[in-house]
Amino acid sequence: MSGSTHLTRDYARGELVCEDCGLVIDEDFVDHGPEWRAFDSEQREKRSRVGAPLTYTIHDKGLSTVIGWKNRDSYGKSIPTRSRAQLYRLRKWQRRIRVSNATERNLAFALAELDRMASGMGLPRNVRETAAMIYRKAVIKNLIRGRSIEGVSAAALYAACRQCGVPRTLDEIAEASGVSRKEIGRTYRFIARELGLKLMPTSPQDYISRFCSELGLSGDVQSKAIEILKEAADKELTSGRGPTGVAAAAIYIASILCGERRTQREVADVAGVTEVTIRNRYKELAERLDIDIVL
Repeated sequence: MSGSTHLTRDYARGELVCEDCGLVIDEDFVDHGPEWRAFDSEQREKRSRVGAPLTYTIHDKGLSTVIGWKNRDSYGKSIPTRSRAQLYRLRKWQRRIRVSNATERNLAFALAELDRMASGMGLPRNVRETAAMIYRKAVIKNLIRGRSIEGVSAAALYAACRQCGVPRTLDEIAEASGVSRKEIGRTYRFIARELGLKLMPTSPQDYISRFCSELGLSGDVQSKAIEILKEAADKELTSGRGPTGVAAAAIYIASILCGERRTQREVADVAGVTEVTIRNRYKELAERLDIDIVL
């Protein structure tokens, strides 16, 4: 693998991937940004990159300053005891004025909730930024009134996942947020309509790699499942059916054909669907695509 010449850096997911076999060689690597050169002190000053980058996942976009809790000055010297009471008061007021009104309090709570959910689900940074942006737009258009902050946060995260091509099911979002599936779906439809979000329906192919990874299946099974789904799409067998159910059925068939069989119960648990759904879908796919399955 060290001799491979087809390595791709996926900055959206923070991964180094081999294009030939799909192996993730490195993950969580640092994006150093575009390379640049400075030829004099003026250019160096203009192109200086210092401090934390601007982020929408913090209510003040990460631009506020924080008085540290170490009782030392900028030179590293200890602050005299007589000045520590004043410093304590400065810290207290600085913490209070960071959140100055109701809108900022709402944003601070909601964005912390978004970050908690995204961390629990292992979502990449671009999804978090997109979700925060969607929530901010909802606040500006006053779409939060009469709805729970948790519900709108969960709906914004679901929309961001679909927008960034990292789909998660409503059940997964509901489990991470503690909000009911029904409320998330209702809130999502409302904010998508009001904000004019153009979101395409998720396709079964979007779920294949994640489901195969969780089931411990090889790249051959993943390729076979995608091939089955392409044939099914050509014959219009996927339209009008839940994408997770169709994806689960394709993976079940592919695992049998490639000699890495998984039970319907195992696939159903990973995909978040019932065994009956997988049974119905795989029988339909096998029959219409002329696939012989030896059980």
